[in-house]
Amino acid sequence: MSAATHAFGLRIRPLLTALCLGAATAFTVAPAQARGPEGIADVAEKVIDAVVNISTTQTVDAKGSSSEGNSAKPNLPPGSPFEEFFDDFFKNRRGGKDGGPRKTNSLGSGFIIDPSGIAVTNNHVIADSDEINVILNDGTKIKAELVGVDKKTDLAVLKFTPPAGKTLTSVKFGDSDKLRLGEWVVAIGNPFSLGGTVTAGIVSARNRDINSGPYDSYIQTDAAINRGNSGGPLFNLNGEVIGVNTLIISPSGGSIGIGFAVPSKTVVGVVDQLRQFGELRRGWLGVRIQQVTDEIAESLNIKPARGALVAGVDDKGPAKPAGIEPGDVVVKFDGKDVKEPKDLSRVVADTAVGKTVDVVVIRKGKEETKQVTLGRLDDGAKPQPASAKSQPEADKPATQKALGLDLAALSKDLRGRYKIKDSVKGVVVVGVDNGSDAAEKRLGAGDVIVEVAQESVANAADIKKRVDQLKKDGKKSVLLLVSNGEGELRFVALSLQ
Repeated sequence: MSAATHAFGLRIRPLLTALCLGAATAFTVAPAQARGPEGIADVAEKVIDAVVNISTTQTVDAKGSSSEGNSAKPNLPPGSPFEEFFDDFFKNRRGGKDGGPRKTNSLGSGFIIDPSGIAVTNNHVIADSDEINVILNDGTKIKAELVGVDKKTDLAVLKFTPPAGKTLTSVKFGDSDKLRLGEWVVAIGNPFSLGGTVTAGIVSARNRDINSGPYDSYIQTDAAINRGNSGGPLFNLNGEVIGVNTLIISPSGGSIGIGFAVPSKTVVGVVDQLRQFGELRRGWLGVRIQQVTDEIAESLNIKPARGALVAGVDDKGPAKPAGIEPGDVVVKFDGKDVKEPKDLSRVVADTAVGKTVDVVVIRKGKEETKQVTLGRLDDGAKPQPASAKSQPEADKPATQKALGLDLAALSKDLRGRYKIKDSVKGVVVVGVDNGSDAAEKRLGAGDVIVEVAQESVANAADIKKRVDQLKKDGKKSVLLLVSNGEGELRFVALSLQ
């Protein structure tokens, strides 16, 4: 094996030399400003001791993994110098010959926010671990306890006891709302388990929504963030934490200059609640919301398209007694503008439980203000809607055509066929034309049309009458309030052209 390794080293050495020479040449001709601001070294020196490694241990059952391990093992010629190495490696991965439980270790990053021994990291760094250790920059390893986690923002708070006589370095949070595009930032963490490593880059974007959770509002940066950087801090040039490095987009697992950090504005609120309660207590409005598309905005006479459309109101939620109704468009919450549904989700979650706030809605083209006292969000699982798949048909119901839909009056037979609750009222869809706007908007058999242009409908004739009138009025689209069998509502705008 040593001979093969040596030969490999001899073959690759000229390539490394060429790369080093090329890099030296590039740096020689590069302008001075390409190196970044001089303050980066000062920031790194100031905060490096507050950045820690997070080491976790987890016991896993390796039974049944041997086949996977064997399939991953490369085919090597008999007598190959690497054969023994891979045999040992895959045997260890399977937990030994008996395939029994084995311990796995992982490393991430974190940072100290209180010299008494409080650190922040990502939830996914410590999830399902049996033991958590904080490793200081000088190599000191300390057992840590979990204070609390928030899965929705992927954050966790740890507590540990500092070594006797040792004063820990801690860092403070900055204001992520003040970040500007192109501003220099510094990431410090533990990429590829190499130990404390510093990288620098700029802020590529703010408030980035990558559909990873309900409260996405990431800072995007091109500072190199690799495996093991998770949970590490993103600093501004004042040495303040303005984000927690959490995700990267990469086909290879290494940095390609697209990294994401949870902004400090979000982190501060989550950390404060975890330290105080050991859990998150988010505000709850009690509504289901959806995007206000251009078609929906035209149907509701809202220009320009903005806000969060209320598709449903929880009967036991705070919005109900406040007078908020389906079809209202929330444009302002507690003095903050709501441009899209994500804005409302974030600001409601960040508002204290029990606080009374003003909610501005647009109803039938006019603004109204409602006062709502927020409840507490239950993060438990929600029931799944009943399947919309039809049962074998008995007698074909009488239908009428409109908007590319086959419509029928609700009957006992149709309620049973599509599993529609008795509380749902309206006109049931029993067929959808392929290629129609309704099909594109994912209307299907078993959906129930409750309202057309914010007016209730009881039969297919009501729908056709409303549609014909809207066409005469020169409207380009019609707004439907649609329910599934469970009674969950949503708005759908269909073209009239």
